Amino acid sequence: MDARFREPRIAHVARTAWLVLGTLMAVLAALLATLAPRDARAEDAASASVAEPSLQEQIRHLAAAPGAPPDRRIARVEVVIGTLDPRLHLAPCQRIEPYLPAGVRPWGKTRVGLRCTQGASPWNVYLPVTVRAWGRGLVAASTLGAGSMLQAGDVVEGEVDYAESASPPLQDAAQAVGRTLAQPLKPGQSVRIAHLRARQWFAAGDTVRLVAGGAGFRLESEGQALSNGVEGQSARVRTDSGRVVTGSPVGARLVELSL
Repeated sequence: MDARFREPRIAHVARTAWLVLGTLMAVLAALLATLAPRDARAEDAASASVAEPSLQEQIRHLAAAPGAPPDRRIARVEVVIGTLDPRLHLAPCQRIEPYLPAGVRPWGKTRVGLRCTQGASPWNVYLPVTVRAWGRGLVAASTLGAGSMLQAGDVVEGEVDYAESASPPLQDAAQAVGRTLAQPLKPGQSVRIAHLRARQWFAAGDTVRLVAGGAGFRLESEGQALSNGVEGQSARVRTDSGRVVTGSPVGARLVELSL
């Protein structure tokens, strides 16, 4: 399958997430100061806890895969901090600990946990956070309707938010030109894989080529498609020996098998 159309793995998101932390920590420091009691000593304790290097390192490991390099496609990261529920009445706290809740990543619309670990009445709240990861990608040059086939002038390069959607933005016009839109796009809106209509590479009954490979080897054979070969969906194929296998349609009459 063309690598340009593969969905990015979660690890790619983690590689970029660590870029958030510098901005995130600065905003958290200001927020924690507002949550702490008005007693100066308590405020100093809260600020000191956020500035503590060991805590910052802990948050780095929570937010990203340790030692992973940043995603080179991302030029800058922007963190927008939301507000806590105004109905909350939090007890004074001498030490407030920020953390990432289980299963939560600092990517797109997310949240950061804040818990009181040293106070008369411990509490735990969640702060809404939006993380935007800006990089170069294709955007619509004008209003484009669903069902229209993209032409070279329909897309231009612009700055897009990689974290806005789980579907990655396209980066090369060759990925878009000739494809049909599955939904309308507004001028300046990023063009993503999910916006393109899935292609049908073959129909049930067609003779298809089966390919499978690994480190240092590649196997090829032929078979008869038992289902339509639609991009992003599995297809069933009967081999010459009569065995039925399932693979991924990746090109014209081409099925990739996983070993």
